[in-house]
Amino acid sequence: MTFETIETERLLIQKLDTETMNRIFEINNEHEIKKTLGITSEEEFARQKKIHQQGYESYNRKMMNFQIVEKQSNTIIGNCGYHTWNPQHHRAEVGYALNSDKFKNKGFMKEALKKIIEFGFQNMELNRIEALIGDDNIPSRKLLEHFGFTKEGIMRGHYLIDGVFENSILYSLLKSEYKK
Repeated sequence: MTFETIETERLLIQKLDTETMNRIFEINNEHEIKKTLGITSEEEFARQKKIHQQGYESYNRKMMNFQIVEKQSNTIIGNCGYHTWNPQHHRAEVGYALNSDKFKNKGFMKEALKKIIEFGFQNMELNRIEALIGDDNIPSRKLLEHFGFTKEGIMRGHYLIDGVFENSILYSLLKSEYKK
């Protein structure tokens, strides 16, 4: 399958928009879907299948996701992109994750996120990018601050994780504040 791709020095950042995800699930069997999306667990496959079945978009909200492929090994190492994208108000929430600890502390996410932020402001016409992170996620905090995100506050009891309500720290970056 051919993906629309953003290229960096070490990465291929492949677009997984709604149309692409629907096509992946419609023309592939489970094994091929897992391979195409870099899914390594049954739990993650079940989660992606459920998202697909329920629909990727809801009223006035869209997504724009990307998988991150390390060029040298041609391995899918993570994902990043936008969810809760509200085109009417020119804002979206950015999210990102690496698939394994072995890919952390190598600058991969910094390299990918730079291009994703640029894509958001230039191609999606965003004025505001938001990020929500856990209280104790120091690497994510440093990453966001590197790109000039501003801490706006704490959203108390925002996520339910393993039966416990946890806080989220809200960060944002406006187009007028972004320095390439």
